[in-house]
Amino acid sequence: MIQFLSKVVGSMVFPFMAVYLTKELNSGIAGILVTVNVIVQFAAGIYGGHLTDIFGRKQLMVLGEWLKTAAYLGMLLANSALLHSVWLTFLMMLTVSVAQGMINPAADAMLIDVSTPENRAFMYSISYWANNLSVLIGVMVGGWFFQTHLFYLLAALVLLSLFTTGLTIKMLSETMTKTTHQEKNVGLTAVFKNYQTVVIDRRFLLFTLAGIAIMTVEFQRNNYVSVRLAEELQQMVLHFGSLGSITLDGVKILSLLTAVNTIMIVLFTAPVASWVSGRSQKPIMYTGFILFSFGYAVTAFSNQLLVLFIATIVFSLGELFYVPTRQTILAEIIDNSKRGAYVAFNGIIFQAGKILASLSLMISPAIGKYGMAALLISLGIVSIILTNSSLAVQPNQPQETSIDN
Repeated sequence: MIQFLSKVVGSMVFPFMAVYLTKELNSGIAGILVTVNVIVQFAAGIYGGHLTDIFGRKQLMVLGEWLKTAAYLGMLLANSALLHSVWLTFLMMLTVSVAQGMINPAADAMLIDVSTPENRAFMYSISYWANNLSVLIGVMVGGWFFQTHLFYLLAALVLLSLFTTGLTIKMLSETMTKTTHQEKNVGLTAVFKNYQTVVIDRRFLLFTLAGIAIMTVEFQRNNYVSVRLAEELQQMVLHFGSLGSITLDGVKILSLLTAVNTIMIVLFTAPVASWVSGRSQKPIMYTGFILFSFGYAVTAFSNQLLVLFIATIVFSLGELFYVPTRQTILAEIIDNSKRGAYVAFNGIIFQAGKILASLSLMISPAIGKYGMAALLISLGIVSIILTNSSLAVQPNQPQETSIDN
């Protein structure tokens, strides 16, 4: 519930911050700032993952929630009648990223702590479903009110963040089992030592690079696609005869497309996951990569509302195909004796994908929207090539199940 509410709150504002920064500054500077923000969150997440194994899950989550609340309050001040500062807003964004770097690995570790091998798949399915539902609610609210009522959204952000902080303090219990000789080394050397066993696994690294490629496609929604729609579709009037008409802009259209994507994920995750189980995983995953990248490529250039909705359905199907199959294959290729380190390092695909997606916002003026579409399709192809190369590498240990089964 805590993570659900926190995700709802964040989704009201942060998916649209690239639009905010582009409007206040320009697309080039916005791309740089978004990239810096993602790098900070990635570094904080790596360090936070180390700290959560030292100080415990709850302590890191409580500290992170308090830090987020303070940052939201700062963003509220920076966009109030008393002050308007894009740079203070950006500084508070960085603070939120640091806070998330504390919260995310702690929350992920807590989920593993309280689950068993028998119920873990079910719990992750519930978590995935809840995550998408929270995004649906947050983005729908934010899309309609972000550009006209930002101050009130930020005020709601502060209040809901205070509520989730209280829930974290009152409702959660520490789940980490402390050892007698637990070494509390918080230095960078200890962090590097903790992750060095993972980075020498060539098979896993190729698989991770493939994940980064497909995540770069996904995070275009909050970067290039959101900015393009906001700039090119500033006013679209839909007429419904005697029922009247409705005026949409690019941000509202983005929120509707996100809603379609999320509704499909919420409704069809379970049946699709059931359908792919027991089937050959690789062909389904590769089909998902192609559908996903092709659908996003269309959103990179089309301004036709119907075409955008069809493209959204296409990449949603791709997501439904590749997510469960990729997770299944990931579980099969990691070293089970170092499962925690592997799963934590796999999180790099999200942060690296965000970084590359924000960098693409910087190069988009040079290559144009059709160049961006070609880039997204190319990334889908690259993800297939890298994944296939990964699975062709001789595993470091015998696998219990066949990936092709």
